[in-house]
Amino acid sequence: MKTTALSVNLNKVATVRNTRHLGIPSLTRAATLCLQAGAHGITVHPRPDERHIRGTDVTELGTLLQAWPDREYNIEGNPLHNLMDVVGNLVALKLPVHQVTFVPDGEGQFTSDHGWTFPQDAARLKPLIDQAHAWGVRVSLFMDAEPEAMAAAKAVGADRVELYTEPYAAAWGTAQQATQLARFARAAQAALDAGLGVNAGHDLSRDNLSAFVSQVPGISEVSIGHALIADALELGYEATIKDYLRCIAQAAPQYRAG
Repeated sequence: MKTTALSVNLNKVATVRNTRHLGIPSLTRAATLCLQAGAHGITVHPRPDERHIRGTDVTELGTLLQAWPDREYNIEGNPLHNLMDVVGNLVALKLPVHQVTFVPDGEGQFTSDHGWTFPQDAARLKPLIDQAHAWGVRVSLFMDAEPEAMAAAKAVGADRVELYTEPYAAAWGTAQQATQLARFARAAQAALDAGLGVNAGHDLSRDNLSAFVSQVPGISEVSIGHALIADALELGYEATIKDYLRCIAQAAPQYRAG
């Protein structure tokens, strides 16, 4: 049975580090502890203003991941800004990068809050996707849970989509929870039917993760940062990673692979 992979987003670790000039907490130490505890991969989102992840972080984490050949390195960002330069540098250095997640965020945007739009974004995404494929890198597009958009994402060359899960997280524990779960299940199934892999991320947590993975079909990977790092402040990295993996395993009997 396929298992949903857990990729740990380290942006918030970098945010804390950047408040001082001491180099702590260390991103490579955080990544090492997460990987040792069983995380399947590491995610970073280097923005142009380097408010959290810096270019040097991307390279240092790539170097670290050379020692973990069975784990994945996912680089998120807007390919119309700095992302392609960041990824191209890793490729030139022959450092691992397994997946790029194209996110349509603005340079000063607080956090990612919407997906790509089709057909409007297709023409500018196509050559960037082609470039990533020429580097041998899988491409995931950050997408809203809109079933009708999934075939267009496949047509432009994407390998996967990452479903933007904040609407689901915001509805958790409310009367809209079931409606949102059903909406995401329809979008994921449409992606699978189009031949896409399905990732998910944004505000997933230990509270809402199991229900999502069990009821939304074919989730290949969840990328989790804010809640996971907040939990790690209280529980430590090892206990936190193991509990997120428990949440995924708890959903495993209902997992439906695409």
